[in-house]
Formats: sequence, structure tokens, C-alpha cells
Amino acid sequence: MNTSDLKLFVRIAQTSSITESAKQVGITTAAASSALKRLEKQLDVQLFIRTTRKLRITSSGEKFLFHCLQALDSLEQGFIAAHQVLGNIKGELRLSVPSDLGRNLLIPWIDEMMAQNPSLSIDLTVSDSLSDFFLDEIDLALRYGKPEDSTMVSFHVARLNRVTCASPAYLDEFGAPLHPEDLKQHNTVLYRINGRLFNTWHYRKNSDNYKIKVSSNRVCNDTDIVRRWAIAGHGIAYRSQIDISADLRSGKLVPLLTDFESPPVDLYLLCPSRKQVTPAMIAFREMLREKCEMLISKHGIQSKENV
Repeated sequence: MNTSDLKLFVRIAQTSSITESAKQVGITTAAASSALKRLEKQLDVQLFIRTTRKLRITSSGEKFLFHCLQALDSLEQGFIAAHQVLGNIKGELRLSVPSDLGRNLLIPWIDEMMAQNPSLSIDLTVSDSLSDFFLDEIDLALRYGKPEDSTMVSFHVARLNRVTCASPAYLDEFGAPLHPEDLKQHNTVLYRINGRLFNTWHYRKNSDNYKIKVSSNRVCNDTDIVRRWAIAGHGIAYRSQIDISADLRSGKLVPLLTDFESPPVDLYLLCPSRKQVTPAMIAFREMLREKCEMLISKHGIQSKENV
């Protein structure tokens, strides 16, 4: 059974479109359709129900998809293991990572990976802006939120809680909000990315949902500066919990509105095409998943929603 056909099947299941999947992997729609038919013939089952308007996976297809994902993941793990013998992961990783995550967590993780793989080199760009892979000369980008560009190859790394927080100094002076609506009476510190200001915060308790538009006298396009403003007592912040886990443990920041839930945020590793999916990239992805899982488990910051 051809692994390329299996990967294409997974992509079709994810996009519900043969045409879109063909475009993403760089083949014709006819070639993708032939590959799918070839796989169905080998399995002797129908994987999708085709209509003129849409493509729907069958129950047999759903069951095969589950095992297919496991098999492909196992092959990738074997691929990594084969190249990790005697530190055999090599090549250059040109990465773009978010400001706070890059400065506060990733640096020691990358140092550890490079120590284990002396032939590996890193070209690191620290930026919260969405990267232009060609102009910025990068191969991989670590970003929060599901990518809007469906042609991008994306790998889910972790699902993380958002936390509302402030410094003890801020709380001593202004008090703590007890309800999301109270945030309207407080100053916040906000970040802006690509012209979008993240000034609407979401909360839920039981069946009640709250959408709060907050105000701020400090806005920055660098999330690490926003974090530092919060620690300095300049306002309340709304951050991914992994970014401020050390500050929460040390007491520099205090979690607020803990009786309310906020929607989790997903962390993705992105690359423009399958050409960037090298042994080094796969090893980096697995390292990220392992480190994030360890941090979540160690400090009890697992999202309340299933990954």
C-alpha cells in the first residue's frame, strides 16, 4: 500500500475535497482521484460517498482513517528513530516563532535538541506577525490558531487554556474583577498583530457566555512586552497559559476569573509544502509536542476541552 496514497486519503478526509487536496500536494485532480480509487480497490471498500456537490466519508472510511493516522504516525516515529542514531538529525531549520513563546520557553528546548544533534543548525526569527515564507526565508512557523490558508501544511502541537491574569501590585491598587463584566472597569494590556487588536475576551460559565470588549492604554505588537507590562502592574492580560506558566508559578502573575472558562487556543507548526517535512522538522515537531505535554502535565494546565 503506497504511503503517498494514505497521506492523500487523510488530506481528503480533512478537506472533504479531492480538488483542494490535490492542489495542496501539488498534483492534478485526476491523479488524486485515481489514487483514491486505487486505495479503495486495494481495501475493497468505499471510503467516500461522492455527489456532485460534496464528498462525505463513509463509516468504513472513518474506521480506516483512525488506523491510517496511527500507522502514518508510527512510520514517522520510525523515520525519526532511524535518523537519530548517533545524533544523525542534520540540516538547517529556518524557524519563525512567537515572541513570548520563543524567548521564554523555546530557547532552552532548542539548545537541548541541538546538543543531542550536533549536525543540526537553527536560523531563528522571533516575530508575532504572520510570516511570508518566501520573503522571510523561513521553512517553518510556530503559530497560535488554526491557519486560514488551506494550502499550508499544518501540524497540531498542543491545545492550551487562556488565562486572565494580573500582577499582585495591580490587584493591590485596583482590586480583582469577580465577573467578566467587571473588566470594563479595569485597564488591560493588549497585543495587536497584522492590524488586528485583540480587545474582545470570551468567557463561559455553565450555559452563560460573555463577550467582553476591554479597554487599554498600552498596546504592542510584541506579546512578550505585553507580558512584561502585566508583570509590571500596568493592567490585566489575557494570555495562553503556557506562555506565562513560569510567572504564575513564581507569583509574578495571579490568575483571575477562575470560575469562568475561556476558549482554548491551539498551537500549530506550519510549513508551505511537504518539501519542508524533513527528518529535522519531524524531530522538532515531536520535541515540541513532548515538551508542551510535559509542561501541561507538570503544572496542571491542560485545557478543559479535549485535544
